[in-house]
Amino acid sequence: MERQEALELMKKHIKNKNLQKHCLSVEAVMRALAVHFDEDKELWGLAGLLHDIDYEKTKDDPARHSLVGAEMLSEMGLPEEVVYAVKVHNEYHGLPRKSLMDKALYATDPLTGLIVAGALIRPEKKLDVIDVDFLMNRFKEKSFARGANREAIKACSEFDMELDEFMGIGLEAMKDISNELGL
Repeated sequence: MERQEALELMKKHIKNKNLQKHCLSVEAVMRALAVHFDEDKELWGLAGLLHDIDYEKTKDDPARHSLVGAEMLSEMGLPEEVVYAVKVHNEYHGLPRKSLMDKALYATDPLTGLIVAGALIRPEKKLDVIDVDFLMNRFKEKSFARGANREAIKACSEFDMELDEFMGIGLEAMKDISNELGL
């Protein structure tokens, strides 16, 4: 599946603009991580862009979230590694994260929320005015961005990356698409 087709598919199934921006953020970070690890950035980008494709259908039923999406993507013929990464990004199922892509998607999903929250608390409401030190300090505050699962973000250690490096890659990737994100 080409990126444009995946983008249209995501927008067809996700109407909420903030959730669309979240998917774009996860895609950007996954692509940047793929470059860092010398992996297929198109494939990793698809996993990021489509990881929450079922969210609007399953938001009230976490036991179904990501399973429905993975089934949809499998039926559309996406590669098994993308399908599995989408399936296991929801820790509710307790499925093992096997591949580098699985581990990266799991940690990236909440990271993007933390980064957005960091931008939104600044008066400028822009990604350009925050840096890794700012995010690392906010990361320690339990009341800041409560929905951003700290343990999942710290799972960057599963792919041998320090938290500050992971945040740096994520922040730079999101800055690259700041116009699309309105940040």
